[in-house]
Amino acid sequence: MNDNLYLQLNLQLFAKEGAGGEKTEPATEKKLSDARKEGQVAKSRELGQAFALLALFLVLKIWAGTMGHTFLNSFRINYTRMKEMTTLVGGDISVKDFCRLLNINILQMAGIVAPVFIAAVIIAIVTDILQVKWAPTTKPLRPKFSKINPISGFKRIFSKEKLLDLLKSLVKLFLLGYMAYSTIKGEFAVLFALFDMDLMSAIGVIGDIAINLGLKISALYIVIGFVDFGYQKWKFAEDMKMTKQEVKDEWKNAEGDPAIKGQQKQRMREASRRRMMQSVPSADVVITNPTHFAVAIKYDVNVFDAPFVVAKGEDFLAARIKERAAEAGVEIVENKPLARMLYYNVDLGSPIPPELYQTVAEILAAIYNARAAG
Repeated sequence: MNDNLYLQLNLQLFAKEGAGGEKTEPATEKKLSDARKEGQVAKSRELGQAFALLALFLVLKIWAGTMGHTFLNSFRINYTRMKEMTTLVGGDISVKDFCRLLNINILQMAGIVAPVFIAAVIIAIVTDILQVKWAPTTKPLRPKFSKINPISGFKRIFSKEKLLDLLKSLVKLFLLGYMAYSTIKGEFAVLFALFDMDLMSAIGVIGDIAINLGLKISALYIVIGFVDFGYQKWKFAEDMKMTKQEVKDEWKNAEGDPAIKGQQKQRMREASRRRMMQSVPSADVVITNPTHFAVAIKYDVNVFDAPFVVAKGEDFLAARIKERAAEAGVEIVENKPLARMLYYNVDLGSPIPPELYQTVAEILAAIYNARAAG
């Protein structure tokens, strides 16, 4: 038996997040956008609930007196109507009349409490919009098998996130319970004095205590909500992190494979070079370095008011341009400073700058004179 035991291991098995490696890269804009479309955002439910609760108790504090008087007036009016209707029919009221009176009473009660709930709903919606901005999506409402799969549901119940949510709920319950206990404890003297008050005064005192307690709880709940919002943003950023391979794959999908893009650019350069070489025979002169640079110039008043560059190249390409010019009978002139300046400062297909007009004009004039003499 061989004493040496060899094991073939896939080192990716030791990576933190599996085959892609450890998630160390911040999420790209594309991944965040895709997550947003799926309804995945950094949002704290507690923060929205806290502001809604605060709005509820603030409106109650402002509107409670009006609500109480309106309720009592409505009760008196409806009781009077019922008494009048009973008198008119001889002691009994019909089911139809009773239902009509009940509907009127329900509408009146709804009108009394509506401002309180409307304010709470509006504040909750505004808080959500401020957290994640306005971008509604229906994808989270679509049915998914994973949500009704009992095995997946069992895993979610005992997941780390659920245990953490349970811990947060216990902490919130303890803090809110302590706030309620300390507030009521400070009002014990007032509560004991309720036995000496009339009914309306006692109701008013209890209402004030309840509303003040609600405001304190709302303020504490807002602090908890902001803490939770910070945690949710941090957790969302951590969950959205990507591996280096995922970033590379996304970039490839968005921009294309670098190898393929390189081949495309190479083909484009070759096509541009072929077109450029085809333009060399139409040039009036080729200015050379003489070995490193070659720039072909043409003067055509129908294209530009000044001579322009139709081809240029360095080293091997410069030699090709000179060969092509020699085959086509284009004049080749050696001028090292001019060739270098044209190569580095004038783009292909662009006219020469004004400071080179004199030098190029002299060269072209000499060539045109030579052609005329020939």
